[in-house]
Amino acid sequence: MPVQTHCPGSRTLHFDDSGALRTLDQTQLPFSRREIVLRSADDCERAIATMQVRGAPLIGAVGAWGLAFALADDDSDARLESSLHRLLAARPTAVNLRWALERVRRRVAALPRGQRAPAARDEAAAICDEDADCNRRIGEHGARLLGALASGRPLQILTHCNAGSIATLEHGTALAPLYRLHRSGVPLHVWVDETRPRNQGASLTAWELAAQAVPHTVIVDNAGGLLMRQRRVDAVIVGCDRVAANGDVANKIGTYLKALAAHDNGLPFWVACPVSTIDPQAPDGDAIPIEERDGREVSHVAGRLPDGTIGAVQVVPDGSPVANPGFDVTPARLVSGLITEHGVFEASAEGVAEALAAATAGPAARTAVR
Repeated sequence: MPVQTHCPGSRTLHFDDSGALRTLDQTQLPFSRREIVLRSADDCERAIATMQVRGAPLIGAVGAWGLAFALADDDSDARLESSLHRLLAARPTAVNLRWALERVRRRVAALPRGQRAPAARDEAAAICDEDADCNRRIGEHGARLLGALASGRPLQILTHCNAGSIATLEHGTALAPLYRLHRSGVPLHVWVDETRPRNQGASLTAWELAAQAVPHTVIVDNAGGLLMRQRRVDAVIVGCDRVAANGDVANKIGTYLKALAAHDNGLPFWVACPVSTIDPQAPDGDAIPIEERDGREVSHVAGRLPDGTIGAVQVVPDGSPVANPGFDVTPARLVSGLITEHGVFEASAEGVAEALAAATAGPAARTAVR
């Protein structure tokens, strides 16, 4: 039986008729479509840590709801702070989690007890609504940028990891421009990095693109450089988990190598990100914490076995040490630009400052493009 798909235009987080918050369990994709129910801060923390939910914007939204659930049980200062810190520790690299949690804290901190829980729910709901609109606008700006590269043949785009609709509340970041171009009739083809060790490209991005009938091909992570050298790639676009104040970008491990290959071949390397992904407290990429994940993600590979069941097989010798950094940092000098909801900005201290200023200025600045 085909797996029911999730498509742009539908919310990744939604409440059912009983009032329970539901979302896809992304660890089960692409072979099984299952939803998990989030009813408590513990549920949200667990879903983030185990990557049942993933993608910087979605992590932030789930964290915000987790804090709202915690305050519904106990809206004391102690519960606010303890729940915030527990949720924050679930995934240290994606700054959207900290951003969303601090936003909820600012909303409720000065309120008297009894008013905090509904205010937290309102703020979490606002974060979700704003993310959907934000990513729609990233799609508009990115489509104009990538569409300008179109010629007589299908536009050839390479992407790494999954920055699609299931990594956000709606639309996606790096995939949002591709969906928009595809819907408008621009011929394109997407090279999808498998993105070891968790295979978010092969498992999630390919699943999303197939659902929307976007032509694509899954490749091993190390094939991208060859394709670029053969002039079979027109541009690279990725999402990100944190942008430092100088324009350095943290994203899924392997991104740096794609940026190096793009630079060596004279190809644009674009990063699609909401302004909330910018961390002005991190002066450069060296200040971004890199999450070290369980080595089993490297030593074992999960997939569908010949009998149809889902299992994991070991691919390294017994006793071999394994390291598993989840992210790397791409220096700003290798980034062609940051595609945000407010326009396209240079990956530099000046460009980051302009993006932050545009976000502060509001709608009037949303057409700013560099």
